[in-house]
Amino acid sequence: MIFGLFRKRNHNQIIVVRQYEVLTSMAREPVFYTGYNVPDTVMGRFELLSVVMILFFRRTRSSATSGQELAQEIVDAFFEDIDYSIRELGIGDNSVPKRMKKLAGMFYGRLESYATAMDGNDRAALAAALRRNIYPKTDEGASMAALADWMMDAEAHLAAVTEADIATGSATLPQPGKLGQKVG
Repeated sequence: MIFGLFRKRNHNQIIVVRQYEVLTSMAREPVFYTGYNVPDTVMGRFELLSVVMILFFRRTRSSATSGQELAQEIVDAFFEDIDYSIRELGIGDNSVPKRMKKLAGMFYGRLESYATAMDGNDRAALAAALRRNIYPKTDEGASMAALADWMMDAEAHLAAVTEADIATGSATLPQPGKLGQKVG
């Protein structure tokens, strides 16, 4: 998982690990899989981890250089974690780089499409983008409105997070509500 981080010798190591654990813990919240229509599959978990990383990445884009560097290290940890997970699933060493390239492309494509919807405060477009990505093999898929609402609320929550919290790896995301309740 994030064991590669322990090999790095940099001053952000403890902060990166702390913040990464907070972010990944949020992506593991059962309510996302039981109430927000995210499938509890390898790809469903990738999608939700991507959502959480994208939210954090978007928050830190306006941070000082140290916050942006921290965000990049966290995204790097995310991809190290994915690499580790792919290998644990039994994917051969020769196939890993190709799959990592594909997953990185998927992540940055999602970053762009979600950012467009979020920048325009367009929850319907965000829900549609989430549905296309989370249910790529079906034309309809489940509603992603609740997840889109949570993402918009989470972005507002993160906007209020102080630079000190970013710098210390103490940024949090709001707990997801149960379906039918106000998220936030």
